[in-house]
Amino acid sequence: HTTVEDLVAGDTTCDQHLDRASYWAPALIRDGVVQTPVKSVAYYRAGPDVVPTTVEPYPLGLRMIAGDSEATEEPSTAVVAWACGAGSLREPTPPECPDQRNLRLLVTFPDCWNGTDLDSIDHVSHVTYSHAGACPDSHAVAIPQLQFSVEYPVTGSIDGLELSSGGLGTGHADFYNAWDPDRLAREVRNCLHRDVVCGVASGRTDG
Repeated sequence: HTTVEDLVAGDTTCDQHLDRASYWAPALIRDGVVQTPVKSVAYYRAGPDVVPTTVEPYPLGLRMIAGDSEATEEPSTAVVAWACGAGSLREPTPPECPDQRNLRLLVTFPDCWNGTDLDSIDHVSHVTYSHAGACPDSHAVAIPQLQFSVEYPVTGSIDGLELSSGGLGTGHADFYNAWDPDRLAREVRNCLHRDVVCGVASGRTDG
């Protein structure tokens, strides 16, 4: 029942204190015990091969879901993937991670918006993924592509692991935008448009 007004008026645990957006993923459980995440990271970029300068900031109040909470087959690793630590190898199911390299869930959100609706009944139809660097006419507005990762204190055997949404293939995540609009526009302009990597809290200023 949270509203965007609730989020804007609230506090944040993000390093960037003007990011009051809501990020959510289902709990990872082992033998009935929740594995409390070590950390989570929200990383913004232009979609693959999308011209960076065409990306527009999210409108305030945009909501969307990536992944499928009712999936019965392995997801595409382009949308939902598991990895060990910061490694680039992505797998559709959790691998057995070595010590010092915690298990990580990575969810990649759509990067094209229909330009009208802040949400839809299924929380998906108003957004979609770009293809070959372009957004379809039905969702012509390029928006930042959010990659949300959650790191768990889990290494070694994956026996007994499940997600609160169901099997390990039901990985997904929710996003509800409540960034300060001016700050988000600045981040898009100074980082995405220039195609440079900024920190979670970039600290950049205009000029």
